[in-house]
Amino acid sequence: MATATPLPPIPVFLLKTKSSPTDAYEDLLAAPNEAGSFAPVFVPVLEHCFVDDGVAQVEGLLARHQIANGRSQGHAGAKYGGMIFTSQRAVEAFSKIVKEGHTSPQDKCDPSWPCLQNVPIYSVGPATTRALRAVEQKPPLQVSGEHTGNGEDLAYYIQEDYAGWKRPQATATDSTTAETRTATQALPLLPLLFVVGEKRRDIIPKVLMGDGTDAGPPRIGVDEVVVYGTGVMPSFADDFAHELEATQDRAVRWVVVFSPTGCDSMLKALGLLNQETGKAREPTGQPPRTTFIATIGPTTQAYLQDMFGFEPDVCADEPSPEGVLRGIAQFMASRTAS
Repeated sequence: MATATPLPPIPVFLLKTKSSPTDAYEDLLAAPNEAGSFAPVFVPVLEHCFVDDGVAQVEGLLARHQIANGRSQGHAGAKYGGMIFTSQRAVEAFSKIVKEGHTSPQDKCDPSWPCLQNVPIYSVGPATTRALRAVEQKPPLQVSGEHTGNGEDLAYYIQEDYAGWKRPQATATDSTTAETRTATQALPLLPLLFVVGEKRRDIIPKVLMGDGTDAGPPRIGVDEVVVYGTGVMPSFADDFAHELEATQDRAVRWVVVFSPTGCDSMLKALGLLNQETGKAREPTGQPPRTTFIATIGPTTQAYLQDMFGFEPDVCADEPSPEGVLRGIAQFMASRTAS
């Protein structure tokens, strides 16, 4: 009796640059698992460049110790009481500043550069958090927010955490009176510095700064500094079309989308975009799709829905390799059962 030929692995096109030295998405998808056999393929979409003015602004704030632990007027010279990161590219810009500082004269004057050991650093998701924890500082940065899956969740977490962050208190040996100490503690919280790219949602500032009323959580100021720009790589459309052509005989394929950038080119390559309307094609009369689309989270899902009227097949329940694989596995299981 002849042995059945095993099916080739399912191509999974990851629309991102492969992380170095290893990539967690490749490690998980290429390994044997209950969901099936997958062949991850990286198709870079985004092209990044640092914005010099923004990088210089952040560097100046750090050099002048203007990001410090305190409330308004509670720390001499402090302008911000913490930092927010929601992308690995923003962390790369920050890490570049820190590395350059370690080789400059200011590092010799202050070995604790960038002097953020007592400052809350807020980060969305595990990947950005890992990148921040790798930034060199002794003692290390105090990073939190890994459990949040998107900017909105992070904003609500900051609301709960920031007001209760441990800050220097006046002691009994201080010459200040108890009334003065109480007044100092009641001062408004210092704003947070949000290190961002040119393209971002405004959900974090909206949640933290509120609607200007006295009801609800305390208002937390947020200032955004753009440190990098993002665009579509000129080669993306051709690269993606080449990968699709090379795998056109496969019964099933997956595309994992990590950012709104490049979504139009992706839909065009898949034949899912009506060139006249700019919206997704109606499924009427079309053959059943065999190439399915998963998004890393709700931001990209909402962009596809709002901009193109397209509903992705999967939205990961958390922005991680495990979340993506879980979503794909559940979709395929339900498709098989139906």
